[in-house]
Amino acid sequence: MGNYTYPGVYIQEVDTGNKPIEGVSTSIAGFLGVAERGPMAATFLSSFADYQRSYGTYYVYGGSNPTYLAYAVEGFFLNGGQGCWVARVASATAAVAQVTLGNITIKAAGPGTTGSQIAYQILPASIASTDKTQFQLRVYYWTDPAAAKVMDVNTGVTLSEVFDNLSTNPSSSMYCVGTVNSGSNLVQLAQSTPGPVAPVALTLLPTPVADPALALDDFKGSAADPANPTGLLALDAIDDISIYCCPDENYGDGSMASGIDDALRSSCETSKDRFAIFQSAPNPGPPDKVAIPPTAISQRGYSAFYYPWVKVLNSKTNILTLIPPGGHIAGIYARSDANYNVAKDPANEQISGIDSLQLLINNGIQSQLNPIGVNCLRYFKAQGNLVYGGRTTSADPDWVYINVRRLFIFIEKSIQQGTQWVVFQPNDQTTWARVIRSVSDFLTGLWMQNMLMGAKKEDAFFVRCDMTTMTQTDIESGRLIVTVGVAPVYPAEFVIFQIGQWAGGASVTEN
Repeated sequence: MGNYTYPGVYIQEVDTGNKPIEGVSTSIAGFLGVAERGPMAATFLSSFADYQRSYGTYYVYGGSNPTYLAYAVEGFFLNGGQGCWVARVASATAAVAQVTLGNITIKAAGPGTTGSQIAYQILPASIASTDKTQFQLRVYYWTDPAAAKVMDVNTGVTLSEVFDNLSTNPSSSMYCVGTVNSGSNLVQLAQSTPGPVAPVALTLLPTPVADPALALDDFKGSAADPANPTGLLALDAIDDISIYCCPDENYGDGSMASGIDDALRSSCETSKDRFAIFQSAPNPGPPDKVAIPPTAISQRGYSAFYYPWVKVLNSKTNILTLIPPGGHIAGIYARSDANYNVAKDPANEQISGIDSLQLLINNGIQSQLNPIGVNCLRYFKAQGNLVYGGRTTSADPDWVYINVRRLFIFIEKSIQQGTQWVVFQPNDQTTWARVIRSVSDFLTGLWMQNMLMGAKKEDAFFVRCDMTTMTQTDIESGRLIVTVGVAPVYPAEFVIFQIGQWAGGASVTEN
C-alpha cells in the first residue's frame, strides 16, 4: 500500500496478471542465391529497388551459369511480399577487388570479379579543401564490363555514390570508415592511421582472379566468423524469417540440388519455425515423370514443391526467360496472409509478374501429380495463371496441407515468444492460471478470426496446465508443462456437387 498523507484521489497501477500474446509475422522470406555483387552478410530488403542497389540485377555467373536470385526477389515483391532477407552465395575462395592508398584501403562490398567494375575517385573536401585529412570519395559501378573499362561517368553508370567531407579522425562525426561502411552499397573502407589522403583520379579497382566454381558448402555457408555467418547459416541466425527459398537450388547442371534441398529442409525441421519452398528442375522430363527429390520431402510438412517453371520478360534483354517460380510463390504466401490469414491455404491465387507457364497442365496430368504432393501451376481461361495446389511434401494426413503446417508454426512461435515472462516465475497454481489465461485469450482471438474449427471455442482448442500435465518431479526439476490442442481449418480441396434429376414438385391428381 502507498503512504497516504493528505486527503485526495490516489492512482495505483495494478498488474492484472494477464500477459497478452501477439501473433508473430508469417510472411518474411529468406532468399539464398547467387548475385551480381554485394555483401555476404544477410541483408533486409523492402523492395526490389533495394535489391538492385545492394546486389545488382539479373546475372550469369562465370559467363555461363544463369542465376535466379534477382528474378525471385522481384517476383516476391510483385506478388505482395513486403520484406525479405537475402544471403548472397559466393565461393569461399573468391577474391575481393581492393586497393590500398597510403593509410586507407578501398575494397568492393563483396567478393567476385564484378568488383573490378567499380571505379573510385578521391577529391578535396568541399568544406575544407585545404585540409588534407578531409576528402571526398566518389564511387561508380557499371553492370557492363566493357562500359566499366571506358570509365565514362556520363555513360552507362548503373550506380553512383558520393561521400563528401569525410575525415580520417576517428572521433569525427564524418569519420570516413563509419560513414562509408554504413552508407555504401559498393565499397568498404579501412584505415590504418589518421592522416592526410592524397587526391586520386578516377580509377577502377584491380581485377581479382576469375570467379571459382561454386560448391555446395558455399550455399550452406560458413560460421568461421561467428558474428558474420554466410550462406544458409546467415539466414538461420535471423529469427524473423518464416519462409525459405533458394531459387538457385538447381544451379549449374543441378548436381548440387539434392544437397541444398536437404540443408533447407533440415534447417526448417530443426528450427520448427520456418517453411521451405522448393521447385522442380528446369527440364524434369515428361509431366508424368515429375517427382519430388527425396531430400526435399519433409514428413512433418515443413516444405512444399511447385511445378513447372514460369516465363518472365527480362527487362535488360526484352527476351522471355524461363525461371523457377519459388520467389513468386513466396510473395503469394505473403499476399494470402495479408488478405486473409495464415490459416488460408495459399492456393487458387493468381501469379503476378509472369508472361506464361513453361507448359500447360490439364486435369489428367494434375490427377497424377497432386496425390504425390506436387503443386501445379496452371492456366485457366478468364482467370489467368494460378497456383493450383496447396499441399506439403508430407504423406502424413495430419500435415498434408500447407496452411495447417504454417498455422501451427505461427501458433507455436507466437506462444513461445509471448510466454517468455513465465521463465523463473514461481511454479505454482497462480502462474499456471496466468499461463492458461494468456494462451486461451490468444487462441480465442484466432478462433474469432475463423482460423480454428468449431462452432464454440471449446470445440476449437483446449489449454491445460495443472497436476495432470506435470508431476511433482517435473515441478521440482523446474519444468512447467502446458498442453495445448487446436482444431485447424482444412481447405476445401475437392468441391463436389451431387446433382440429380428432380420432378420439380409436380404431383399426380386422381379424378
